[in-house]
Amino acid sequence: MGGYQTLVRKQREFFQSGKTREVSFRVEMLEKLKRAIQDNEKEIMDVLKIDLNKSEFEAYSTEIGIVLEEIGFTLKRLRSWMKPKKVRTPITHFGSSSYIYSEPYGVSLIISPWNYPFQLALVPLIGAISAGNTAIIKPSEYTPETSDFMERLIARLYPEEFVSVVQGGVEASQELLNQNIDYIFFTGSVPVGKIVMEAASKNLTPVTLELGGKSPCIVHEDANLKLAAKRIAWGKFTNAGQTCIAPDYVYVHENIRTEFLEEFKKAVHHLYGEEPLKNENYTHIVSEKHFNRLKMFLEDGETFMGGQIDSTTLAMEPTVLTDISWEDPVMKDEIFGPILPVMEYQDLDEVIDGVYQHPHPLALYLFTAEKNIQSEVLSKISFGGGCINDTVYHFVSPYLPFGGVKSSGIGSYHGKGNFDAFSHKKSIVKQTNLFDIPFRYPTMKNGVKRIKWFLK
Repeated sequence: MGGYQTLVRKQREFFQSGKTREVSFRVEMLEKLKRAIQDNEKEIMDVLKIDLNKSEFEAYSTEIGIVLEEIGFTLKRLRSWMKPKKVRTPITHFGSSSYIYSEPYGVSLIISPWNYPFQLALVPLIGAISAGNTAIIKPSEYTPETSDFMERLIARLYPEEFVSVVQGGVEASQELLNQNIDYIFFTGSVPVGKIVMEAASKNLTPVTLELGGKSPCIVHEDANLKLAAKRIAWGKFTNAGQTCIAPDYVYVHENIRTEFLEEFKKAVHHLYGEEPLKNENYTHIVSEKHFNRLKMFLEDGETFMGGQIDSTTLAMEPTVLTDISWEDPVMKDEIFGPILPVMEYQDLDEVIDGVYQHPHPLALYLFTAEKNIQSEVLSKISFGGGCINDTVYHFVSPYLPFGGVKSSGIGSYHGKGNFDAFSHKKSIVKQTNLFDIPFRYPTMKNGVKRIKWFLK
């Protein structure tokens, strides 16, 4: 406990020195991180292969490349983001000017998950550094090789009073949450998110919570089925389905159900081969506990395709379950694995009602060319973000803030949203001394009458 208190104290002292507020310092630290990632690309791929059996393609496209893109995007725009933003001033403030200053919170805590252990630790770090904070990173104990690598990397790059990696299990997270941190950024499950928020409430610490939920995928009868099947298969089975924004289940129109399932089977075989368990580039399940939880879902409904497992390597085939209802265990919580339940519908209202009766999803995907269908779904279902005629792709745009709503998360990040997440927006009015407006003072004769006239 004392070690964590000392670390937080050191970081607060470093923050109070004013060093992190300098634009030159922020730029230098981000450039340092970028060079280190480029120089250690091979080792990053190696540790991700050990922890999750990620292929080089998946490791670069979903982890390394996203981090490098985020740094590059931030470096090009950081000076502009840091400048006070002049905004309009109402006539009631005649003679003054108004500004919004982006101010760092101070000591930030980043608790990152195991499914994208490199990306989901370092993208928030980019936000923390760019906004002028110090940072403590608590990576997942389920991906030990990647966590060890990040600890070594960060220790080489930065002094611990600026950025530090703290390893450990649940106890380490709890002890860090007991410290008087200035900002908490958490990515993970809903139950743990509630624990984080409860701990933060004790010190009224602001939080960003990136959670999850059952993200629906709706395939309407006019969808381009070949493309829809390919894009859904890619979005679902990337990282073996261990993605918070993966399509959790599919609602397919009854008129195209059979054709869609056949196209989907072809798409999966094209992406992962006829025997995915023998594909050395197919990602494995992170732990035996998680594997056993997923294995129980294979008993639900009818297995249309897949269903084979390898308990020694913790691998599970891309699997499609049919004859599924909301009452099945697989539909009770987020799956977070390579299992895709498929339900059918006749009328879109069935889908909207079904999704509405359950917690707000982090993402939603709709496949249709009909503008009225798009408008109806977007206006009637609340969710974090998503795509029309695609899956997952919204996550990688630095121009789109990413986050959930209610049970799927609080706050957003990516691009400028990342800088904003770690910044307090301080509003300032700069008033003139050349004259004074008398209406606000109680000594004004006929004050109420004059105020009413002025406010018109």
